[in-house]
Amino acid sequence: MDLDNLTLFLRIVEKGGMAAAGRDFGLSPASVSERLAALEIYYGARLLTRTTRSISLTDEGRELVSGARRILAEADEVQSRIKLGVEKVSGTIHISAPIDLGYNRISPLLDEFMRQHPEVSIDLSLNDGYVDLVGQGLDLALRFGALADSTLRARKLGSNRRLVCASPDYLKAHGTPQHPSDLEQHNCILMRFGAQVDQVWRFNVEGKERKYTVRGNRIANDGHLVRLWCRAGHGIALKTEWDIQDDLKSGALVPILQDFAPTPTALQMVYPSGAIQPRRIRLVMDHLARWFSTNQTTL
Repeated sequence: MDLDNLTLFLRIVEKGGMAAAGRDFGLSPASVSERLAALEIYYGARLLTRTTRSISLTDEGRELVSGARRILAEADEVQSRIKLGVEKVSGTIHISAPIDLGYNRISPLLDEFMRQHPEVSIDLSLNDGYVDLVGQGLDLALRFGALADSTLRARKLGSNRRLVCASPDYLKAHGTPQHPSDLEQHNCILMRFGAQVDQVWRFNVEGKERKYTVRGNRIANDGHLVRLWCRAGHGIALKTEWDIQDDLKSGALVPILQDFAPTPTALQMVYPSGAIQPRRIRLVMDHLARWFSTNQTTL
């Protein structure tokens, strides 16, 4: 088995095309095709369905993606132990995180990790929407809420409260809502996840979950921008407590409707199942988990 061909195959999947993968490795389109064909001959199965505009994984190809990551991780682990010694940690870690959490918490934590392990490289993708860990070549992702993809594994980092908040200037100008139904009279800053706008906010009213449809003149698919708009006094936002913890402490934002707070959701690290994680991945996961375990918000 040629590990270089497996690496090329994964890059084709991650890049979504053979030409882009070839450029990364300095290979001509003909060379990429030949090496992919050699891999398909070795496994006796077609791995990709190719058209003039796109590629997609066959069932066999999807199975190989998981297996290839495991094989390459094992090879990388052995090489690191032989060449660099067991105490040396090196290589690239591919991580995805929500935008605001990535700016405020994850990036500083990764800075600290890289100071401890200077031969590690970080490839951080910030995205508030769904990410395909396998297709995008990610080692792990941080996500809020329930795990929808049963092919992934999860490690809980903590319980996440979502708070309704606004700037003091906004509340001074427009008044403070006393009940979730009052939000109908206010300008709410909304998050968009893909094609879906999160304008149905859930609250605990008299022991039951109730839904309220809110509206506003600002919508963004970027949680960091929603936070900035809220701080600037443009409206009321529903934000993760970890995202606005510093703003709440400084007084830049004020929590409202706390008596009606919904049930907290989980913040989780998710990663491909069945993959043997290289030591650098295990260490960064432990590093993140330690911080969140000792910094559960109590506002």
